[in-house]
Amino acid sequence: MQTSEKRSRAIGIDDMAVYIPQLYLPIETLAQKRSIEYAKLNKGLGLEAMALSDTHEDAATMAANAILRLLQRNQINPGDIGRIYLGTESAVDGAKPMATYVQEMLVSFYSEAYGPDCMLHCDVVDLTFACIGSIDAMHNTLDWVRAGNDRMGIIVGADIAKYELDSTGEYTQGAGAVAVLVKEDPRLMTINSNWGIATRSVHDFFKPVRKVSKTDLIKEVLDLAGLGEVDPQTLFENLPDSLAVSGLLDDNEEVLTLHKETPVFDGPYSNDCYQERILEAIQHFGVLEESKQGDPITDNWRRLVFHLPYAYQARRMFSEIFFLEAKERGDWPVLQEAIGLDEPLEEAFESLEEYQKAYAKFLRAVTKTKRYQTFVTEKIEKGERASSLIGNLYTSSLFLALMSTLEADLEEHTKLEGSHIGFFGYGSGSKSKVFEGTVQEDWKFITERFQLKKRLAGRQAIDYDTYEALHRGQLQENIAPQTGTFYLKEVCSEKGVKEGARSYHWSKNRVAKLIS
Repeated sequence: MQTSEKRSRAIGIDDMAVYIPQLYLPIETLAQKRSIEYAKLNKGLGLEAMALSDTHEDAATMAANAILRLLQRNQINPGDIGRIYLGTESAVDGAKPMATYVQEMLVSFYSEAYGPDCMLHCDVVDLTFACIGSIDAMHNTLDWVRAGNDRMGIIVGADIAKYELDSTGEYTQGAGAVAVLVKEDPRLMTINSNWGIATRSVHDFFKPVRKVSKTDLIKEVLDLAGLGEVDPQTLFENLPDSLAVSGLLDDNEEVLTLHKETPVFDGPYSNDCYQERILEAIQHFGVLEESKQGDPITDNWRRLVFHLPYAYQARRMFSEIFFLEAKERGDWPVLQEAIGLDEPLEEAFESLEEYQKAYAKFLRAVTKTKRYQTFVTEKIEKGERASSLIGNLYTSSLFLALMSTLEADLEEHTKLEGSHIGFFGYGSGSKSKVFEGTVQEDWKFITERFQLKKRLAGRQAIDYDTYEALHRGQLQENIAPQTGTFYLKEVCSEKGVKEGARSYHWSKNRVAKLIS
């Protein structure tokens, strides 16, 4: 009986807080530098600006700043938080969870008032599955809250979406963190216990540990020095053969390993994986909900909230589900007439490639119908607004879209109480999770404290040269003065047991300087 009572309780999102860096690059500035037509990025992808982390910022500081805002706003004793589960693909260490650095910053802030052990019993961990890590964290935390009594947990997504300069992903970059308070009887939104899931192992986007030959590295240095005639193998053989390590090349490994912040990715393939996984996940959700034939799930959802690698991703990728639901609903002939094309059938084509091209053309035609565009305006567009001004937040993207949606509805005086919202999470590699939330009576009170639009309006634009210097890691000083934030003070460079250890501090009224 006790188990049944626990399962029936309302569990969900009580509050949310966002941290967005103070710096941004206008997309028009990047378009001019890269000789790309601005309208292609703005009208085609919905891009206006990309948020950029300052010199002293990393994913850990952004997560800590977002969580602190959440705790202070709700006047929560940090000792009452039972867990902080962090979703990220921008981890600062290969073994020590970034969440421990976040906890350390929070403890240093609260120790004077609550003591140095104020978060000793808080469970912290990182979850990594590309952009869906924080959704996995929330899924897990919802079950944890449901299994106990009066439990509160925080999940946070924090990332710096960084791509190589002049790559096809560069204009989708972004940075920031969103913290979410999960508890019983939430004021903002309850979450349905059924989750549709679809997982397939693919290589659409990943950050591999690269191997670098020492002789290749020596040869590259010799070529740069104009000493191409020198045999790199001869120099390699001059390295000490003792077990002691005295330098980068004098490592005991035959090859060096290199981890880069920028990914290996196939944009078109990743779009295909996104489209396939969200379809498979929503079909699974329909099975779990025992949906009736002829009653499409999205008809019951007032708003749809997506992971957005770029602002218009969802509206470009959702056309397949839209037309399949029209067939299920029974009004497909009306939509087909508006499309002006017959649905292509695979057996009518000589090759799979020809069929795929025809199908893609058909789906593009779906997006151009007035009916689909109305659907986008009513159910998707509000979630795109913040993404247009920030860029990709990886694990925080879906939560940012939710905040954007709710704040837009608040401004428009929409009555959302009791409305259902459908969520579509996606992580490359690849996995999608589809779930449902129900808006609560106090949603306006919670949403008006987001101040998302106000925060975005107060940022500082930078020029291209400053952006490139930031991207290359060439700056030591902060660009924007910051007060009331955590910052990265130092990364230990001395050899020994502290090499690479990161030191974080709280900035009250001065510009932080990174000592590398």
